[in-house]
Amino acid sequence: MLLVPHRCLLWKGLPPFSLWTKMSPVFFRMDSYLIQVNGPGDHAPLLDVHLKTNGNSMSLGKVKGRKPRWAVRASEMSKKTFNPVRAIVDSMKVEPNPKKAMISLSLGDPTVFGNLPTNDEVTRAVKEVLDSGRYNGYAPSVGYQSCREAVAAYYNCPEAPLEAQDVILTSGCSQAIELALAVLANPGQNILVPRPGFSLYKTLALSMGIEVKLYNLLPEKSWEIDLKHLESLVDEKTACLIVNNPSNPCGSVFSKSHLQKILAVASRQCVPILADEIYGDMVFADCKYEPIATLSTNVPILSCGGLAKRWLVPGWRMGWILIHDRRDIFGNEIRDGLLRLSQRILGPCTIVQGALERILHQTPPEFYHNTLSILKSNADLCYAALSAIPGLQPVRPAGAMYLMVEIEMEHFPEFENDVEFTERLISEQSVFCLPATCFEYPNFFRVVITVPEEMILEACSRIQEFCEMHYQGAEGAQDLECDK
Repeated sequence: MLLVPHRCLLWKGLPPFSLWTKMSPVFFRMDSYLIQVNGPGDHAPLLDVHLKTNGNSMSLGKVKGRKPRWAVRASEMSKKTFNPVRAIVDSMKVEPNPKKAMISLSLGDPTVFGNLPTNDEVTRAVKEVLDSGRYNGYAPSVGYQSCREAVAAYYNCPEAPLEAQDVILTSGCSQAIELALAVLANPGQNILVPRPGFSLYKTLALSMGIEVKLYNLLPEKSWEIDLKHLESLVDEKTACLIVNNPSNPCGSVFSKSHLQKILAVASRQCVPILADEIYGDMVFADCKYEPIATLSTNVPILSCGGLAKRWLVPGWRMGWILIHDRRDIFGNEIRDGLLRLSQRILGPCTIVQGALERILHQTPPEFYHNTLSILKSNADLCYAALSAIPGLQPVRPAGAMYLMVEIEMEHFPEFENDVEFTERLISEQSVFCLPATCFEYPNFFRVVITVPEEMILEACSRIQEFCEMHYQGAEGAQDLECDK
C-alpha cells in the first residue's frame, strides 16, 4: 500500500490521478489515495486498481490487458417484434394434397396470378422517367416537392384542403403507418386497434414498446365499430385511434354516419386518428367511400395511403401520409417529428416519385372501373357459393380485396379452432385461406378475392366438398362430445 498526494502520483506509466479524475464522468475533490495493486510482481499483465479517498473505496477496474470476448446479442426491439401472420402460417406444418393443384386465397397481393395488371399508362410513366436519367439521385427525405404537390392536388378538396407541406412521401403505406405511429406514441402509451384488424399495427407498436388495445368490430353490422367498447378503452395514456377503412381483412366500408360517430368519440376524448386508407376508393358500385378527414374540422388526422392496391403495384413501395390539422392541434411539433423520422431512410424510390404526377393524374378512369368490376364479380360469386355451404357464414364485403367467413365450430367438432380447420383444408383440398386468428379473431377465415374467376369457383367447390365431409348436425356433434 502506498499513500501519496495526488499531485505527485506518477507510477508504472499510468497518468496522474488528477488527470484520471478529469476523465471520470464524476468530478470530485481528492486529497489523498490509498493505491492497492493486485497482481504478481512488477510485471503483472494487468492492474486491478482500487482507489480509496477519505475512507470511501472505488474500483477503477482493469486498466489494461483485458481479454476481449464476443458478446453480440439481438436488440430488445428485435425481440419485441412479432408478426402474428408469419408466426401462425410458419407453424402450419402441412402439405397440400398432391392430387390437387394448390389454390392460395391467402396473400393480399393482387399481382400474384397476373389477372390484374396495372395500367399501361402507369408503366409507360415509369419507363420514361427511368430513360430520362433525371431521377437517379437522392431525393429529399419527405419526397420531391413537385411529387408532394401532385399528391396534394390529387386528394385536395374543399372539405379537406391539402398543400404540398401536408404530404410526406414514404416507402409504401407500411412505412407511412410506422412513421405515423412513431410520431404520435411513446413507449408506455397505448393505441386503439380494430379487431379483426391488419396485423402490422400490432407488430409495429409492440416493437416500439407501445401497448395495443383491441376494439371490437361487429360482423352482424357489416363490421361496424362497437363504439361503446371503443370509448371504454380510452385512458390518459391513449396516443391515437387507428381506423382502417375500407378494411383489411373484412372488406367492409363504413358509412358516412358511422364515420361521424367515430369522429365524435375521438373529439370527445381528444384522441388523434391514424387513418389507414390504403384501399380508399376501392369500393363496389353500390357503396360510397368517404375519406374520414372530409367529415371533421377539429379532429387531427394522419391519413396513410399509397399506390399499392388501387394502382396494383405493391412492389413499387410508394406511400404517403396526408396531414389534416385544420385546428393546428398537431402544430409544428408533429410535422417536424415526421420530417426527422423520415430522415432515417431518406424516402421512397425516386424513379416512382418521378412518375407519380403522371400516374395520379393520367391513369384512365376505366382502369379503376375494370378492376373494381372484377373484384365485385369475384366477391359476389364467392359470397353466394359459401353462403350455400352448411356450417359457414360469410359476411358480404363492400370493397377492398377480402371477404371474411365465420366457421360454426359446433358443426365441425373434430377441429379445435380455425387454424386446425384451415390446415386440414390445405391437406385435403389444397386450398389455403388465412385463419382469422392471424387478425385476433378466431373461428373465422379470410378469403382473398383477387384470384381469377375460375380459381374462385374451383376453390369454393373444394371448400364445399371439405365442409360436407366434416360437417355434423347438432346430434352428431353431441355424440362426438360424449366420445371424448
